[in-house]
Amino acid sequence: MVKVESLVKRYGNLVALDHLNLEINEGEIFGLLGPNGSGKTTTISCMLALLKYDKGNIEILGEKIRPDNYNVKRQIGIVPQNVAVFDELSVYENIDYFCGLYIKNKAEKKKLNNEAVEFTGLEKYTKMRPKQLSGGLLRRLNIACGIVHKPKLVIMDEPTVAVDPQSRNKILEGIQELNKNGSTIIYTSHYMEEVEQICTRIAIIDGGRCIAEGTKEELKSMIKTGETITVENIFISENQLSEISNIQNVFEVQYEDNILVARCSSAKHNLVKLMNYLQDNDITFGRVFSELPTLNDVFLEITGKKLRD
Repeated sequence: MVKVESLVKRYGNLVALDHLNLEINEGEIFGLLGPNGSGKTTTISCMLALLKYDKGNIEILGEKIRPDNYNVKRQIGIVPQNVAVFDELSVYENIDYFCGLYIKNKAEKKKLNNEAVEFTGLEKYTKMRPKQLSGGLLRRLNIACGIVHKPKLVIMDEPTVAVDPQSRNKILEGIQELNKNGSTIIYTSHYMEEVEQICTRIAIIDGGRCIAEGTKEELKSMIKTGETITVENIFISENQLSEISNIQNVFEVQYEDNILVARCSSAKHNLVKLMNYLQDNDITFGRVFSELPTLNDVFLEITGKKLRD
């Protein structure tokens, strides 16, 4: 579906994309992750032929993407991070306008408009203006405008920013349904739980390069962290913290605001060993929980950064 080969994009002395390689297969929900300034937005802009790049090649649907390649562009839908609709038009008029950019037949356009309204659950709001909508409904309108023409490839750039949990779940369910109906999706988000929930394959980019790629299970197998143990409401000394860090399979400890976090490699009985130490040293504590690796752990260990830095 999408092939990016050795893509280079410079802004003066700044190298935004440094021989980036990506391959996205038909039928995937492909997660594109990276810290701020990693090159995600530049990559998407190059895919859409909105930016000229210095070197490399981009193919979409088997054709080289160019600003005038309208045959390919008609088969792409974009849902931008910043809501892009017309305040002067109603919900239905906005959807109709964006559909009209691709579809000229009136009967077909009406059918697609109604399907997009139903798909995004906007039936009760078609006569309202965007300023009258809640944040979640406005995001749904943004999605409807991007997918109304039934594109084969949909690029979604953080479509759930600043929406309530109920609206977020509705949007995520809609994305999965869109994928089941035949659309390949490129999805960027700062919410790792969303990526874990819906993405079939994920790429992490940093410094304009793809530094890790695979399913969530494959990415988790690349890191040292096999278990993270958190102990709340615990009071320990510097010496005890040092002793905990020397427990077998513990490779990193953090202690702040009376919360202990111990990162352990994959091994049996990590929790038992830590609990035995606390009991042997008569250390009281509150809630304890153990977690298997998450995409947050993968991202932090591979990039050395937090996603929202």
